[in-house]
Amino acid sequence: MQPSFTRSEYDYIFSGVGCAGISLLLHILQEPELQGKKILLIDSVNKSENDRTWCYWEETSGFLENLVYHQWTSLVFHSDKKTIPLNIAPYKYKMIRSIDLYDYARNVTQKRTKVTWKTATVTNAVNENGLAFVVADGVKYTAQYIFNSVIFEKNKKAFEQDNCYKFLQHFKGWVIETKQPIFNPNEATFMDFRVGQEQGATFVYVLPTSTTKALVEYTFFNETLLDKTAYDTLLKDYLKQYWNLEAFTIVENEYGIIPMTNHRFQSNEGNVINIGTAGGWTKASSGFTFQFIQKKTYALTQALVKEKAPIIKKKFSDYFFDLYDATLLNVLVNEKMSGKDIFYQLFSKQKPKTIFRFLDNESSLREDLKILNSVPTLIFLPAALSEIFASVKKRLFASRFILF
Repeated sequence: MQPSFTRSEYDYIFSGVGCAGISLLLHILQEPELQGKKILLIDSVNKSENDRTWCYWEETSGFLENLVYHQWTSLVFHSDKKTIPLNIAPYKYKMIRSIDLYDYARNVTQKRTKVTWKTATVTNAVNENGLAFVVADGVKYTAQYIFNSVIFEKNKKAFEQDNCYKFLQHFKGWVIETKQPIFNPNEATFMDFRVGQEQGATFVYVLPTSTTKALVEYTFFNETLLDKTAYDTLLKDYLKQYWNLEAFTIVENEYGIIPMTNHRFQSNEGNVINIGTAGGWTKASSGFTFQFIQKKTYALTQALVKEKAPIIKKKFSDYFFDLYDATLLNVLVNEKMSGKDIFYQLFSKQKPKTIFRFLDNESSLREDLKILNSVPTLIFLPAALSEIFASVKKRLFASRFILF
């Protein structure tokens, strides 16, 4: 049976309302030139739970500073070789909870009659006769622009068929409370690599928000997900071994999967603009996304203000960072060097400020060379050359395909 289509006109439709969608919405709503826009937000869930936690580093007060739940002025890195205190000045490491972002967005839009929220499952977002539309629960909604963060089946097939790296960052986290004060709320464990590395690059975050409360998250960089109960067992073992904790209360759970891939996600299909992970905004080598979302949603908004197409073009420097990301994935996927040893080399030889700028794609060529000199040339240079050759080969093949 064919879905029943009805026409509903909007200026902007948000297909999927996660961090990228809400960040873009909030940017749009603060621009006077965009106040009269009619907006529809569609997501399959009503966003009433704390299902994600975003952490990022920042020098100054940022766009969503009012939502920062906690922040740390110092971090620590653990490996089986050494524990390294990290002086992160001038940065602060910040945490935002998803429920606070969702609630804030709803409060901001509560009295805006031109902003509508809808709980429905989006099954398609395409262009038809120069008009963008989504189909959600069998209903067709049209708009000037659709900002899409849903990865549809066609996108999954394109990803599977692409000869690219298909690593995953997957994690399970608990927010726990203890009866006795054991945490230092001013210091967070950025990465703890003392845990077993049988599954590939594996580490734990410990993010205390008080002396008795912390988010503890077990994280993997590999190609295979674990059974959900396995994450729980590992979290229990970690807390017992490294924190001498057996009695605690689990207040919240979170679970996530982030693609770490050099696959080129399509930035747009006409007036359907892909955002977030669907738009390739996730840092391929680390999974960091939050700050890239803030930069890109600001850029999209400024394009809308200037009445230009909200499409972000790559800068020349972006191609270098793409190469760095692909090189690291090459090394990890082909097991040329363990993630544990790579990150130990970085944090034992470089200042956190240099590493953070590199991970933010904001480092200078001089800083890039410092980072590259921190890891073994005999391992990383051949991997980089291999990625350059593969990229050129893919471009030549694509050009030949277009010509013929």
